[in-house]
Amino acid sequence: MTFDEERNRRSPDADGNTISSKLVDILPIPPTIQPVSEPEKYETANSLTEEPTLSHNLAASDHEEKGLAQREYDEEVADLGWNETKDRIAEPLVGRLGNEDLWLLIRRFNKQIYHVKEVPTVVPGDLDLNIADEEEFSPDKLRANVERFYMTVIVGLLAAVKHIARLRSWRETRRTSCFCAVYFAAWISDFIVPLLSLTLITLIVYPRSREVLFPPAPLALVDSKSGGIQKPKSGVLGSTDSSTGAPQNFKGEAVEQEASNFVNGFASIVVTSAAGKNPQAAPSSEAGSPDDAVPDPTGLAMATAEAKDVAAGVKTGPNYDKTKVPVETAMWTKMRPIMHGIADVSDTWERFVNALSPTPPFPRDVYRLRLAILVVPLLLISLFISSYMFTKGMTFGVGFGFFGDPIISRGLKWLNRKFPHWQKLMELRNTILKGVPTNAQLTLTLLRIGEANKAPLPPPPSASEPPPERPIEITDVELTATGAEPPLNATDEELRDAIEHDPQVARETGGPDIDAAKSSKHGKHGNRIISFFKGTTKGAVKTAIGTDHARAKVGSHHAKNRLGAVPRPNTNYLTGPLDFKGRYKGQKGHIYITTKSTIPAMSFSTNQTIEKIGSEEREDLHPLWTVAIGDIAEIKKVGGYGWKAKIIVGWSMGREVADGLEITDRIGNVWRVTAIPMRDELFNRLVAIGGQKWEAW
Repeated sequence: MTFDEERNRRSPDADGNTISSKLVDILPIPPTIQPVSEPEKYETANSLTEEPTLSHNLAASDHEEKGLAQREYDEEVADLGWNETKDRIAEPLVGRLGNEDLWLLIRRFNKQIYHVKEVPTVVPGDLDLNIADEEEFSPDKLRANVERFYMTVIVGLLAAVKHIARLRSWRETRRTSCFCAVYFAAWISDFIVPLLSLTLITLIVYPRSREVLFPPAPLALVDSKSGGIQKPKSGVLGSTDSSTGAPQNFKGEAVEQEASNFVNGFASIVVTSAAGKNPQAAPSSEAGSPDDAVPDPTGLAMATAEAKDVAAGVKTGPNYDKTKVPVETAMWTKMRPIMHGIADVSDTWERFVNALSPTPPFPRDVYRLRLAILVVPLLLISLFISSYMFTKGMTFGVGFGFFGDPIISRGLKWLNRKFPHWQKLMELRNTILKGVPTNAQLTLTLLRIGEANKAPLPPPPSASEPPPERPIEITDVELTATGAEPPLNATDEELRDAIEHDPQVARETGGPDIDAAKSSKHGKHGNRIISFFKGTTKGAVKTAIGTDHARAKVGSHHAKNRLGAVPRPNTNYLTGPLDFKGRYKGQKGHIYITTKSTIPAMSFSTNQTIEKIGSEEREDLHPLWTVAIGDIAEIKKVGGYGWKAKIIVGWSMGREVADGLEITDRIGNVWRVTAIPMRDELFNRLVAIGGQKWEAW
């Protein structure tokens, strides 16, 4: 299918949906069979307006409800508040989507996506930025995936558990009575499966029914055992979507901090992930570099375990322990498929959430209708199938699956021979969930909306102060009940006591034994030792940083790449959306993006006048190099320092490390730009501005 045919197929209708949102889109069938019929066919796009995917099409479409980023602007790039505080950025930036929700998506996108490559073939479900099958493994990427798993799956399951606890507790008497009466009436009349099917269809198609049947309540306010009200674990109800109720400056921030602490609570491999190697490629080290001058923090756990064994009289070392190397090798070998599996589960969960509650600019009803259509056959069959027939069918299926391997394996071999790559067509993202984005794909589409309208979305603002220790205001959106019952069947006084701040609750544990195990006090001598090592480490790091300047002058390539990675305190980081401070081969300069020219491009210039008058419409900058946006085939976030040195710099100096980007074009040329304070923002502009179809690595 050509780009013109594809554009006509997707052109928007009067309701803001697309012409493709007809029967063929509602049915769970793949959008194309090209992965099977023409697996080697390559199609690339040079600009966003060529609309190679649904994401590009939605970004370039004319939307009915428009935010600031969806209006037309005359200038090359409109600044919608890149260097402004939260309260000075107008709302909404995107129609029908609050700024807090937008920034939540961008923050998590920055943590999740490190490395993208262009995909010349058809993408599953007509959406790019899927996770590559050969995705690179690293402990820190495993950490990011576990955090994401917590924020999506675990928090979602916890909310379901608490809803069940509320129903079973009979505290909300009227609601539980209705559920109970309807259930047993259906049981007596042998109507359980039709009832569950009808309920499921109603919940999918009619979103209002979800609030009626399962009225919302702050997650931290519900006791998962009793189903009643409880004091939030943080001691105050400062957020409604987190399990602790901790205060936050921005929506979703508390859940993100919970996810980070959830990962830090693991031992062994996850402890290594908490401090481990970063997927951002570290620069090659050399003797005397900061990375070479610091110890390996991840070795501390293993060294501590070995010291405990020695103290207990256990013989250690490779001559005595023959299991250490093979067990460690086996565990690390299995980490890559485990990480990929965690990411797949999170992707599927996010797709189902986005299908049930679509976020603009994705269509509002298509995905819900498709899911409901899948349940309708179950409803119709259940009207004519008895419980005996259902049980017999289920037990036959179990038996065939257990004993039918000869038939199943021969059938799969025949399919693989006749229809190579048929599994790709049958994936959920290509059938039931086709066109439904993950949160990363949704974020990329939103970023593309800004680029299509020459109004790049401003980055999430940062908070200058810690979140206040005061309860948030609760409205009917966060806490309500069905009918005339009070929410959670609690009085106003009980709600007020639970919501108000109590500083002692966050430190309460199950007993003195847990207090003793949890305590991390070092005593006076311990604190002095830590302060001593922190001071000496800080001095060693400063010396290593100073040495880099001398090495760079004599031509050290590695030292040049590390220059400026630790900016001086109180440095002005605010740049963008056109110009971004950075270095190339150690030289100070600016990366700037031009879109007014015939071919949009990214360039690097050492001309310092950019800081005063900018780069817009200037022809005297004489860039050191330029790469066309449409020619970029790979973008990779790289570290300013090695992973060990980055941890030590943060601990000893309390300073942020400015990282960089590595850009590769379609013919293999590579440009490495370092010391970019706004690295994530530049990365987001580059992945969103062109017509490339990306794959996450």
